[in-house]
Amino acid sequence: MPSPDSPQSNPNGSPAEREVLIFPLLNSSQVDASENGFINSVREAKPIQTVKSGKDGKFCVSLPVGHYSVLVREPKGLYANLSDSHNNIFPVNVSRNRSVTVTVAITYQAVF
Repeated sequence: MPSPDSPQSNPNGSPAEREVLIFPLLNSSQVDASENGFINSVREAKPIQTVKSGKDGKFCVSLPVGHYSVLVREPKGLYANLSDSHNNIFPVNVSRNRSVTVTVAITYQAVF
């Protein structure tokens, strides 16, 4: 339990510059994950796009209508901290003429 006198970190986190990989929608059955939760490899799928976020943590990609998974590259492997009830990894749906805003929270070393 943190001390009430200790300085508080930013509750919204800090921006992070990372390589962001956009895959066709991935299911947990398509990846080899380690015990620490990182994805070591993806079977039968390659990234559709790979971009690097800016120092402000923001990135932008143009994608056709479809269903995608968003992962970030960390030293220990690929990372995503979100899945749906069908075990799809960080699912994002792109619709025609619509922007989609996603927030990728890198929480594997977080202290709550």
